[in-house]
Amino acid sequence: MTAIKHALQRDIFTPNDERLLSIVNVCKAGKKKRNCFLCATVTTERPVQVNVVKVKKSDKGDFYKRQTAWALRDLAVVDAKDAVKENPEFDLHFDKVYKWVASSTVEKNTFISCIWKLNQRYLRKKIDFTNVSSQLLEELPKVAEESVPSGENQSVAGGDEEAVDEYQELNAREEQDIEIMMEGCEYAISNAEAFAEKLSRELQVLDGANIQSIMASEKQVNILMKLLDEALKEVDQIEIKLSSYEEMLQSVKEQMDQISESNHLIHLSNTNNVKLLSEIEFLVNHMDLAKGHIKALQEGDLTSSRGIEACTNAADALLQCMNVALRPGHDMLHAVKQQQQRFSDLREQFARRLASHLNSVFVQQGHDQSSTLAQHSVELTLPNHHPFHRDLLRYAKLMEWLKNTDYGKYEGLTKNYMDYLSRLYEREIKDFFEVAKIKMTGTTKEGKKFATLPRKESAVKQETESLHGSSGKLTGSTSSLNKLSVQSSGNRRSQSSSLLDMGNMSASDLDVADRTKFDKIFEQVLSELEPLCLAEQDFISKFFKLQQHQGISGSTTNEAEEMDGGNLSRSYPSGVPQTISSEKDMIRQMMTKIFRCIEPELNNLIALGDKIDSFNSLYMLVKMSHHVWTAQNVDPASFLSTTLGNVLVTVKRNFDKCISNQMKQMDEVKISKKSKVGILPFVAEFEEFAALAESIFKNAERRGDLDKAYIKLIRAVFVSVEKVANESQKTPRDVVMMENFHHIFATLSRLKISCLEAEKKEAKQKYTDHLQSYVIYSLGQPLEKLNHFFEGVEARVAQGIREEEVSYQLAFNKQELRKVIKEYPGKEVKKGLDNLYKKVDKHLCEEENLLQVVWHSMQDEFIRQYKHFEGLIARCYPGSGITMEFTIQDILDYCSSIAQSH
Repeated sequence: MTAIKHALQRDIFTPNDERLLSIVNVCKAGKKKRNCFLCATVTTERPVQVNVVKVKKSDKGDFYKRQTAWALRDLAVVDAKDAVKENPEFDLHFDKVYKWVASSTVEKNTFISCIWKLNQRYLRKKIDFTNVSSQLLEELPKVAEESVPSGENQSVAGGDEEAVDEYQELNAREEQDIEIMMEGCEYAISNAEAFAEKLSRELQVLDGANIQSIMASEKQVNILMKLLDEALKEVDQIEIKLSSYEEMLQSVKEQMDQISESNHLIHLSNTNNVKLLSEIEFLVNHMDLAKGHIKALQEGDLTSSRGIEACTNAADALLQCMNVALRPGHDMLHAVKQQQQRFSDLREQFARRLASHLNSVFVQQGHDQSSTLAQHSVELTLPNHHPFHRDLLRYAKLMEWLKNTDYGKYEGLTKNYMDYLSRLYEREIKDFFEVAKIKMTGTTKEGKKFATLPRKESAVKQETESLHGSSGKLTGSTSSLNKLSVQSSGNRRSQSSSLLDMGNMSASDLDVADRTKFDKIFEQVLSELEPLCLAEQDFISKFFKLQQHQGISGSTTNEAEEMDGGNLSRSYPSGVPQTISSEKDMIRQMMTKIFRCIEPELNNLIALGDKIDSFNSLYMLVKMSHHVWTAQNVDPASFLSTTLGNVLVTVKRNFDKCISNQMKQMDEVKISKKSKVGILPFVAEFEEFAALAESIFKNAERRGDLDKAYIKLIRAVFVSVEKVANESQKTPRDVVMMENFHHIFATLSRLKISCLEAEKKEAKQKYTDHLQSYVIYSLGQPLEKLNHFFEGVEARVAQGIREEEVSYQLAFNKQELRKVIKEYPGKEVKKGLDNLYKKVDKHLCEEENLLQVVWHSMQDEFIRQYKHFEGLIARCYPGSGITMEFTIQDILDYCSSIAQSH
């Protein structure tokens, strides 16, 4: 077995840097196969890897080959089958269970013992050994020592684990030294025992020399020990000094700690004093109201500009003191609570005094305004409220302060202002509209007094008290119209002028004058109302500090600052209602209440104008549309825009009613059965309406409404003309159609209405068609017998007879032709044409002057028939020399002489 082990070590494991530790000859259990060897090996390089290698002998030669290798860490269980009885079988559990049968029990025990040692050293007892004797796992049985050779026992199966692990081969220098030593002894190889004995003697000599050397150095050792003792004494003295120093330093440390603590307390005290001073300065600076401000709030004059400015500054200072952001804990200080209560009392006192004064100003200013109504009553103008607004705007900043501090009183003032101003404006506007109605109708009412006497002081006082006691809630907000729009709207009355251009109208001069007068009055009414509303809305937004209109142009910097007034996104106190949707809505609600009488008065005025003349709705539609368009360009959601828009709906309804009435009159028209029809009344009325509308709607914004009305009217005119023409008994249908459509075509051509181009072409076509029809019908067959003769000729030609062979027909020979021609000499022809002229003159009316046009058309038609007869004679009776007894020139002369004679 030793020879096999050396052979395996040399041939298989040494080339792979491995060292063979144990080997066992095995075969697989239950199978009769050739034996193989299981080898336990370790690598010579670190980290050490332990493997179990299966080696078998080659079939073709006397050498071994490596077949399978398992890492020892993959081994889970070693099963020896029986721990008491000797049994050569054992199992190794790797990835699967391998069953082996050893050649002897000794080899099996030796191999398992080696695996156990390797497990103890390298795997830290990872492998589980079952059915293995405990004695086997501690040391090899004595049987193993007796059976295994000494070399194998020492290298592999020995009990000393270090001998196995520390075995090393001789290196090259050691081999060289051994060779030199053996060369110095002649019997080193031949007599190993003598050589070993020689080496032993030499070793003893060296040991004796070492002992003597050690004994000789004892004196020096004693000296060294003495020096060490002295050094230890010095160390003890140094430690004593260090201890004393440490006690001194500990005392100094305690004193320094006391000083440091004292300094910390001093610094903390200084810090607290600085913070306390800062808090006191903060409270004094931010919550101290000057005595002058307090006096202004309690006793300040609210009538003079200087007093108002002082009160405004004091109110702003009070608001700043009340709104100061207190730091945590300030609100718990008694002095702070007292100051806050004092500020609240001052605010309440000043707010009450301000509200009372402004209510008095509202009453007094309204009283002064009422005294000036008499001078405006006889003229169509509205009183100017600019002085009233100018005086009140001085309180605008105070109103903003009141809005931020006491919204209830602010809301009460708003309601009082609306209540009183609505009554004042109602009186002014009703008187203004009464004057406008009188000027429109041109009548006066005796005993009508427009002057309003001043009220007594007691009434003023009573109204003042009622205003002070009233309160209300307003919701909403808006932006004011810009100042430029107020100024420009005031100039609009000078820019607008009468739109009448009545040169081609058939109405009387009286109607033209009345309509011109109405146009001017209505324009003046709108021009007076518009700046009044805009000025009041602009004042409301500034005075009550509601949001201004964005994009203001033409206003100065001061005005812009005044309009801004403060933060637009302010947060009101907790008492402010949260139902306000926007400030635009608030302005619109205020304007609606103040001017609640404007819309009904405008509707009454519009109804009066429509009653005077239905065509007045055209003027009103254009004027109202222009003012609505202007107002919407400034602010589409303003009160003025909304009110004028509502009134415009009424005006448009009246305009549609006017169109419907004209169409209804067309349907109900009746014509005389005894007289000729001529130009129908509704055709003339359409001409009058179109001319008037074109002059009024020139460059108007609502041209589309007129175009729709045009189309409705013209279609109704067409239908009614045809209806009357079908019912006419005295005048031929073609004459009625021809004259009226000619009149319509002339009207549309003159007025050049773009939306009626198709109707103009249709009217021209109808006129042309009925003119031709009337000419053919009236002219008839002036050469009746000749016409019948040539109709027979054409019938023969149509049957297939050649034209030059017609003269051979008995009824159509040359003699018959000459007989027929002789019956129509020139004198008879002229007589027939003269009777025809008289008949046409009797049918046509003088207004349209179509007699010469119709007569010329008949002349052309007669000449056409003459040429047709001449052509048939030339083709059917060639070379016969037969001709008519009159020529084309004769026809022209007859027609000309007849026209001149009449």
